[in-house]
Amino acid sequence: MATLSLCMIVRDEEAVLGRCLDCIAEIADEIIIVDTGSQDCTKQIARKYTDQIYDFPWNDNFSDARNFSFSKASCDYLMWLDADDVLDSENQQKLSELKQNLSADAVMMPYHVAFDAENRPTYTYYRERILKRARHFRWEGAVHEAIAVSGTVLYADIAVQHRKLLVHDPDRNLRIFEKLLAQNIPLCTREKFYFANELYYHQQYHRAVKFYLDFLSQPDGWRENQIDACQKLANCYLSLHQEDNALSWLFHSFLYDQPRAEICCDIGKIQMLRQNWEDAVFWYETALHAPFPDEAGGFSVPDCHDYIPCLQLCVCYDKLRNFSRAKAYNDRAGRIKPKDAAFLFNQKYFRQKLNEECDR
Repeated sequence: MATLSLCMIVRDEEAVLGRCLDCIAEIADEIIIVDTGSQDCTKQIARKYTDQIYDFPWNDNFSDARNFSFSKASCDYLMWLDADDVLDSENQQKLSELKQNLSADAVMMPYHVAFDAENRPTYTYYRERILKRARHFRWEGAVHEAIAVSGTVLYADIAVQHRKLLVHDPDRNLRIFEKLLAQNIPLCTREKFYFANELYYHQQYHRAVKFYLDFLSQPDGWRENQIDACQKLANCYLSLHQEDNALSWLFHSFLYDQPRAEICCDIGKIQMLRQNWEDAVFWYETALHAPFPDEAGGFSVPDCHDYIPCLQLCVCYDKLRNFSRAKAYNDRAGRIKPKDAAFLFNQKYFRQKLNEECDR
């Protein structure tokens, strides 16, 4: 059976660290905690689980801290988690079973980072989660760090859930990127994409457009980031009241892969804004039939494959006065999320409409 080192970097995580370690302590053979400057009880909590606690002076570089944590490990495999990550009991069992016959060089695992009211994942992507120590993999990038895995890569159906309780410093990542630029340190292709994202999240849409375009002009961008950049460019242009440019960049994403459900939903949304109901119907129905990206793909919003298109098709067909079809799509949405407020609102609307017809 393979042995497993859990390697974590933490800072001021007293609210969530115990929750994280509780779900992994019986599985990991050793736990490495690297503290980057906590002012709360983080280290006291960590000591309940391990005596391997190290201080690392924060230098605005996540890769340096993560590589330091890896350097302290001694097991066959290295696994990383953030303090606000958890594994439920089902995935804990799957992870324990994986250790029994693990031989891959790297293990990719689903990362659920957003959830609906019923705690179902609404945004998921794969991350490099477990690495063979003998391969000496290295983290790269000051922020939004990643490892370029190679060799035998296993895609495991073992999901980690990102359950954030607090946002410590929403400007931190943007500040790190701005510092790199101020020091005339060039950004690699991947960093240009993530810098553009930070500008987008901070509503600096003109600058975000500039860096998304710069990223897309590079020959070595990852396909999933290219598609995501097209979608976020469209959102930038919508915020700048440039609908034609927004549509153009959504269609541009088709150069990289077949139409994604998320892109089709965004095109449908713009057509609804323009009250082009039949065009909107086309794109939402296309979303319903769009395949999920393969497991090696990037980001997935499951609601764009069923619930969102059904709700929007309900609205479109209602506007087209095809009430039976509108109700059918709302009923279909209800089978997916029977407690969702939008479905329940529509359900009440159709009951009232039926009563009005009966009263005539």
